Amino acid sequence: MGDPASIGPEITVKAMADPALYELCSPLIIGDAWVMEQALSIVGHEELNINAIQDVKEAKFSFGTIDVLDLGLVRPQEFERGQVSAMCGDAAFQYVKKVIELAMAGEVDATVTNAGHHYSGHTEIYADLTGTKNYTMMLAHEDLRVVHVSTHVSLREACDRVKKQRVLDVIRIANKACLEMGIEKPKIGVAGLNPHSGENGLFGREEIEEITPAIDEAKKEGILAEGPVPPDTVFSKAKGGWYDIVVAMYHDQGHIPLKVVGFVYNREKQMWDAVSGVNITLGLPIIRVSVDHGTAFDQAGKGTASELSLRNSIDYAVKFTKSRK
Repeated sequence: MGDPASIGPEITVKAMADPALYELCSPLIIGDAWVMEQALSIVGHEELNINAIQDVKEAKFSFGTIDVLDLGLVRPQEFERGQVSAMCGDAAFQYVKKVIELAMAGEVDATVTNAGHHYSGHTEIYADLTGTKNYTMMLAHEDLRVVHVSTHVSLREACDRVKKQRVLDVIRIANKACLEMGIEKPKIGVAGLNPHSGENGLFGREEIEEITPAIDEAKKEGILAEGPVPPDTVFSKAKGGWYDIVVAMYHDQGHIPLKVVGFVYNREKQMWDAVSGVNITLGLPIIRVSVDHGTAFDQAGKGTASELSLRNSIDYAVKFTKSRK
């Protein structure tokens, strides 16, 4: 459900209002039924109702009924929509923790996290609670995809984390993910770290000493990896179809281009026309997909937030579920 005070509950209701979703999968919301009732009244789908349950087996999984595994963590008298609070932040974390437990126990096939609480990020929560050491974040918007060598660390530390083994691991994970998505011969563009990919050592030696050796090793394994490609051109090439996925060296290098194409703000209407993009954590023993946006407290309670990113996330979760079965 995401942070109870965020747009998460509202976009969840909007996604559940599409009958086609129930033909695609059997959706179950982890959260607070009371908050979902409030979101339902804000969004205004009178044809829907909330089914508060305590066990997955109690879910109806039928359109018109939103099944909510009710954790009862929000105290109505203390709740304030659109505001950061310890109560709601902890609730958002507990929802994520619960859905991970359900997935690890095999009670659900895939998980989709909504806008909400952060360790340093939801990715790190999943890695910690599943005991996963070798993982990476993948962002996707339509056929533009990117994975990251590092994410939620300082830029200084991100540079230090560009090591041959880590770059090679991420290339391998990216290749495996593309194969799972049905891409027969994935083409992988590996970004450089420095301007012009270091210009043969003039602007830094990370490309020479760490990135290129990782690419060479991947090629020996039959992976179609190319690079290091200058960071200022690699995404234009990927968008043009040169690559199926890009390996970025750090958080903003990968996030900025994806959000430029996925987040569209309408100047005249003073509102977002689109906030789309999907975040998939690769390397986990369970399937985890998420929206690629935050809590948007400023939009909470208005009923105007777009559910597109959430719906795309569910589509990706189903795709990965089918590939693993």
